[in-house]
Amino acid sequence: MTSRDLRYVFGSNDRSIVAHEAFTDRQAQWRAVHVALAEHARITRAAEFQVEDLEAPRENILVFHGVGGIGKTTLSRKLQAVLQHSEQRPQQWPEFIHPWDRLLPVRIDLARSGGSDIEGTVLAVRLAVAALGRPMPAFDLALRRYWEHNHPGEPIEEYLRRRGLFARFSAAAALPDQIQAALGDVAHALLLPGAVGTVLGQGTKVLVKALREHRQAVRALAGCSRLADLLEADPDLDTLSYLPHLLAWDLAQLPKDKQVLPVILLDTFEDIGDRTHRERERLLQRLVWLMPNAFFIVTGRDRLQWADPALEGRLDWTGRSAWPGLATDPETGHRRSAGSRQLLIGDFSPDDCRDYLAGCLTRDGHPLISPPVRDAIADASHGLPLYLDLSVMRFLELRRGGHQPRTEDFQHDFPTLIARTVRDLSAEERRVLRSVSLLDSFSVPLATHAAGLAHHAAAIRLIERPFIQDSGTGPWPFHLHTDIRSAIRSSDSSDDSSDDRWSPQDWRHAARRALQALSDQWSTDRSHDRALLLGYLRQGLTLAREFQLELGTLIDAAFQYVDDSIWEPLALPDAQAHTEGLTPVNALMETLSAIARRQRQHRLHTADRLTRVLDSGQLPPAADELARYYRAKASRDLGYFDASRQDLHRIRSAGGRLAASAGRGIAHLSRCAGEFQETLDLAEHMGWEGRHQRLIGDVWWAHGDMDRAAAAYLADRLEAEQHHSLAEAALAQAHLAFTTCFTDPAGGDAEIVLAEELLAGVSLRSAALAARIAALVRDAGRSEDLHDRADLLRAEIQASGLAYAATRLELALCFHHAIRDEPDRVTAHITRLRQLTGNGGSTAYVEAAHFMAGLPLPPDLRRTSWVDSEEATRGRWRSVVTNRQAPR
Repeated sequence: MTSRDLRYVFGSNDRSIVAHEAFTDRQAQWRAVHVALAEHARITRAAEFQVEDLEAPRENILVFHGVGGIGKTTLSRKLQAVLQHSEQRPQQWPEFIHPWDRLLPVRIDLARSGGSDIEGTVLAVRLAVAALGRPMPAFDLALRRYWEHNHPGEPIEEYLRRRGLFARFSAAAALPDQIQAALGDVAHALLLPGAVGTVLGQGTKVLVKALREHRQAVRALAGCSRLADLLEADPDLDTLSYLPHLLAWDLAQLPKDKQVLPVILLDTFEDIGDRTHRERERLLQRLVWLMPNAFFIVTGRDRLQWADPALEGRLDWTGRSAWPGLATDPETGHRRSAGSRQLLIGDFSPDDCRDYLAGCLTRDGHPLISPPVRDAIADASHGLPLYLDLSVMRFLELRRGGHQPRTEDFQHDFPTLIARTVRDLSAEERRVLRSVSLLDSFSVPLATHAAGLAHHAAAIRLIERPFIQDSGTGPWPFHLHTDIRSAIRSSDSSDDSSDDRWSPQDWRHAARRALQALSDQWSTDRSHDRALLLGYLRQGLTLAREFQLELGTLIDAAFQYVDDSIWEPLALPDAQAHTEGLTPVNALMETLSAIARRQRQHRLHTADRLTRVLDSGQLPPAADELARYYRAKASRDLGYFDASRQDLHRIRSAGGRLAASAGRGIAHLSRCAGEFQETLDLAEHMGWEGRHQRLIGDVWWAHGDMDRAAAAYLADRLEAEQHHSLAEAALAQAHLAFTTCFTDPAGGDAEIVLAEELLAGVSLRSAALAARIAALVRDAGRSEDLHDRADLLRAEIQASGLAYAATRLELALCFHHAIRDEPDRVTAHITRLRQLTGNGGSTAYVEAAHFMAGLPLPPDLRRTSWVDSEEATRGRWRSVVTNRQAPR
């Protein structure tokens, strides 16, 4: 029977209103588990289900996430207990009749303190399966090979005993015998002397050969199509992470009356790593993907990002199509459908908020609060149950006054939130609370410094409060609940009469202390922590803008952000669009936004935004060269060489921190103008800071001297690696791949793969395009769909405004048709090249195109001054083509 909420009963004279007390006891989570398991059983029992299908979307996962201390681990343990023994089901959890014969739950705590690793995780799953009392032959063979290579001389039973796994898994003692039985069966089938024993050396070779030949003797294993590949692979940790595929196959071979549903509960998922280093997460994701007949229940502080396409390359399977149940609503970030596989626990999810508001007040069985008002309250609550309660009371109060509540009546903060939040806090804790309300995230030292206190005790006590959320990651892991933060920030500007109310000057002093603390932490960081840099810029610029503070080291942080060429979104408040409204802080924000977004916008838009900033005169002198340098780069990309040269000369003459980069830019302009000897002369004096080796490579590549160019690009990449410059290393490798593909397509393919790996860690649109054009050069002369690929690439280049990428693309197409000996089609692309270089830039490409096809230069073409001679350059380019034409 549903309880009445007496607060609401006594909130109105209208006795037709029925008020119910909202109660949360994880029934929703239990129901979600049952629904998901039932759907999983339906999928795996379907005739079309194939356990070896590695391309089908995965719906074999359910995620519960929430703030620390909210009961995720308790939920995980309770689920394991109930799935294992139904009599342990809490009374309030309804009993479900499940459509499967047997569940096989195993809970794995991934906490760092538990010492869990991928090896222990895979073993734990196998130990749970050992309860079936039979070998898992494909998995056991591969596991034994891995074990003897990585644990020589250590019996697996000794390892299990030392790790305490015998106590955790009742069937653990049977695992060695099951493995030995699998080995013995294979030895007997292949007529090997004795037992296979180690599944190493000759035994493995014989088995692999038998599998690949589909011999009758190993017919029971031959159906596992990837077993031979895994037995041949190096038995390392990476290979181990693929072995769950074999276990899934083994389970699928069980007789129908012995079929089981493994339910694997992965707890404390946030401890497998941070969102920058995902190697351990990659290995665990393989476990989930490669066991589609198992079901996984993940509990952790964060939702899984596997459906985010931005993680492509960092994890093996990403995107909405791979993980449809993990994808979020593109507008709100939440899944609203009943089939959501990511559920927030602790604070209510948006759907839970709406359900709460719909059920707490009803009339004739219908919700009293209208859907638009419910949506407004739910959105403003950020899942805080207290906010929902206060909003319902406000709803009744408005009705008592004869006012029909509307959505705009709930767009404010409740002073009661503050009263309830601070009523049992000490004066120092209230001081810290107000200080951290200035920040998106904080640590104990940062909170202490922002509050102007000499010791950490108050901040340490504060983070134990339920309104402080702990992400567990990053330099500043703590977050003040959004509603509480908003209410605190607005309370002192309202009619708040608290004794310790802050004045505007108090807030400004706290903001200055917080900014200084942020600056101190970033300035003393020697690990070049990217999260620290981004956090400092986001929070520091926001504070400087709101409280009109000096920029200080924020300018230095802006230069480092740009230097790394990674371009994560800073999520800064929008700077005012018009120059007359710009302040120094807004000008720097607009500069960083324009530079970062240039990877996704047309270069003309970038140049216009930076011009507005420079014309405003609001940028501090120390930051002026940053905007000017990237405007010069955008101008060069657009083919506005004179404008680019003017900005670069101004930067170099000023002698600032970008002077060397400006010198490199001037040298590149000389190269674009065909002044190659001058470019080489400049490169001799530029050193690493001027990226001299890349300049040299650019010169010799244009001359058709691919070996010399490749050597220079390789030297540049090695120098970049020595200087820990990921961006330059990726850029050099992209150029190296492009160059190598002209003379060595097979070797170029490997260089492209490496370039793509390096580019995955940075955001360099020009280099990414160079790597894709390299793939066209690699396939030139033999690919029938080359023009289709080129058309797609051309459209992307046009959207970016990268003029020189367009010329490279046309040159690649000239190369393609020159190899095919199609002079008319070469001429057509030469016409495009001349149009692209009509402003006087990169005309050497036009000559190179003629040289490739053995065509004479037109008399009206402005000639390039080659380093050696036109004849030598022509001969080299022609040789590149004829060598590709020769039969291989």
